[in-house]
Amino acid sequence: MTSTAGSEFQGKHVTVAGLGVSGVPAAKVLHGLGAIVTVVNDGDDERARAQAAELAELGVTVRLGDGATLPEGTELIVTAPGWQPDKPLFTAAAAAGVPVWGDVELAWRLRGPDAAPWLCVTGTNGKTTTTQMLASILKAAGLRTAAVGNIGVSLLDAVLGDEEYDVLAVELSSYQLHWAPSLRAHSATVLNLAPDHLDWHGSMEAYAKDKGRVYEGNRVACVYNVADKATEDLVREADVEEGCRAIGFTLGSPAPSQLGVVDGILVDRAFVENRQKNAQELAEVADVDPPAPHNIANALAAAALARAFGVPPQAVRDGLRAFRPDAHRIAHVADVAGVAYVDDSKATNTHAAEASLAAYESVVWIAGGLAKGAAFDELVTRSAKRLRGVVLIGADRALIREALARHAPEVPVVDLDRTDTGAMLAAVQEAQRLAEPGDTVLLAPACASMDMFANYNKRGDAFAEAVRALGADA
Repeated sequence: MTSTAGSEFQGKHVTVAGLGVSGVPAAKVLHGLGAIVTVVNDGDDERARAQAAELAELGVTVRLGDGATLPEGTELIVTAPGWQPDKPLFTAAAAAGVPVWGDVELAWRLRGPDAAPWLCVTGTNGKTTTTQMLASILKAAGLRTAAVGNIGVSLLDAVLGDEEYDVLAVELSSYQLHWAPSLRAHSATVLNLAPDHLDWHGSMEAYAKDKGRVYEGNRVACVYNVADKATEDLVREADVEEGCRAIGFTLGSPAPSQLGVVDGILVDRAFVENRQKNAQELAEVADVDPPAPHNIANALAAAALARAFGVPPQAVRDGLRAFRPDAHRIAHVADVAGVAYVDDSKATNTHAAEASLAAYESVVWIAGGLAKGAAFDELVTRSAKRLRGVVLIGADRALIREALARHAPEVPVVDLDRTDTGAMLAAVQEAQRLAEPGDTVLLAPACASMDMFANYNKRGDAFAEAVRALGADA
């Protein structure tokens, strides 16, 4: 950061909304820039008090248990991304003409004039995997890079730290984009759009609009999903720099200005000379781990962003070969008696579960948890032909059971009415009973995990442990 990058904050009264993983770093950065910082936080628990004490030692004022009142003299609010737009604090800010930024917006504005450009990834599902694939490809090209943003690495740390980057692979949630009005990426993608977080955004239209913000001001490429017209519509609506191109990705044969798949090869007809006639081989489908359809789509989106940045074809191949997905994302656990057991606990909504189910021909599906207001009719209708059987767990399993009764009444269903620590083992045992050699037992819950588990990681761990118990008994 240059010496003048944060000078506008000297003596400015800034309110930081929320403690936690984004609020505390934001407060420290702003305080270090000479701002007069007040932090407001809804909660007043032990963790919040510890964070408040840490900030108070620096001279930052913290108000616990009051996240609704706008502190007197506030000139700017920097909010944690999860704070909903209809909170009283923001209503009061709007009435007073006080702008509201997120930590992503703050990081963007603190970039120096020679800062690394951002390649941005958003979408309902696949964001983290695609961002990590992109970073792997960029590294394979010899570029200094990091996967940052919603992926768990603070953009403030990336922008203000000592390490120098050539380019950043940035994962952004709809929450973060809502509070980042001036963000302008080098290139960006919306991977897909499906109903999610509607309680926060208020409507599907508002959710899509916030996702579409990632395309605003793009300089080189707006990458969209050919199979998801809503993403292309967002590109058409975006105000981009002159010369910025719309680049599609598809699991089929690509048209000009698209990346796609031909005879098991990922090919580029976008960043080549004479794209009307020519195509560039990038990698084989077998280079993608795992080679499920939705993960091939992730790889194509990552490749498109990397190619937009000028990465050579060999780096795409090498980067994809080097990439290994995080745990609980269509992870093969074991084969037991001719049946594959696959953990996709990260499939916490219907769109992700549908993509996971589509990767297998014959499935015993373990599903259920907290539905978050979702409906399951469309998921069941599209996936019914693949279902050998279904085992239901969790608080909202009745919603899935009812959808199965409506649209797949011939599919055997086991409804487990228990939430104790042995419930997952029982679910896996029931799935084993339903499965036949050649089938896949798939944990793709289409629901959140917090009714039974601390998080989706713990749920996936319980599944893997139960599968290993099966193997020990085999």
